[in-house]
Amino acid sequence: MALQCGIVGLPNVGKSTLFNCLSNAKAQAANFPFCTIEPNVGVITVPDERLNKLAELINPQRIVPTTVEIVDIAGLVKGASKGEGLGNQFLGNIRECAAIVEVVRCFDDENIAHVDGSVDPLRDVDTIETELLLADLESAEKRLDNLKKKAKFDKDMQKAQPVLEALVAHLGEGKPGSSFELPENNDAFAQVWRELSLLTAKKFIYCANVDEDGLNEDNAHVEALRGLAASRGCELVKICARLEEELQGLSDEEQAEMLESYGITESGLENIIRTGYLRSTAPSFHH
Repeated sequence: MALQCGIVGLPNVGKSTLFNCLSNAKAQAANFPFCTIEPNVGVITVPDERLNKLAELINPQRIVPTTVEIVDIAGLVKGASKGEGLGNQFLGNIRECAAIVEVVRCFDDENIAHVDGSVDPLRDVDTIETELLLADLESAEKRLDNLKKKAKFDKDMQKAQPVLEALVAHLGEGKPGSSFELPENNDAFAQVWRELSLLTAKKFIYCANVDEDGLNEDNAHVEALRGLAASRGCELVKICARLEEELQGLSDEEQAEMLESYGITESGLENIIRTGYLRSTAPSFHH
């Protein structure tokens, strides 16, 4: 199975525009909530200058670059885990992803509606991650109910049951799966853990979607999000989805000229693709 990264975010934060730019799949992007109905999947190539230089040296018959699948789901809203909005229908599509890219709006524009009426990155992150946590809690509770039945006649499940009960309590306290201490030498629970594939146990990359003015200097929204990311040991990538959209279709030279006019040398897309790949393949701190 190809390495996958999932994209999540509230409606109208630039998530589908970013996906379009990443994959050229032309997912619908519009100024109203829930314009993404079906989950979109795009395959992108990881930029790697080393591969290009190596190809120049040895001149192979063909080059096979590393690829990553990007899975874009409907915008999540408060209450998604209880059936509000559409995003909860597709959370299963990102359970197999190695990392999650969380797109957060970090620009003010009165012409672009915000689902909660104002721009507040920390509130938006809390909304998204609360829904992911509640979805994980529901999955863990269902699994516990099923496991209790099997534990009556299965010794392995008997070993896994108390740990799964502890996990349910952990999630119920509002703590993410990433902070749950996994036991050693409990193969039965290790299997349960892998099968649960908790959303909140995945590696996160925060993607701050800014306007052109925010590319060179962090605004207050980005500063707040950067502080949160640092406190959680997560990567933050700054991107201007509107600019990335303008770069599409331009030649490499034209793209370089436009980027230079903004005082940057690399597109946000290249940065997020590389960061997503490296984050997805990095060793986890879990056992």
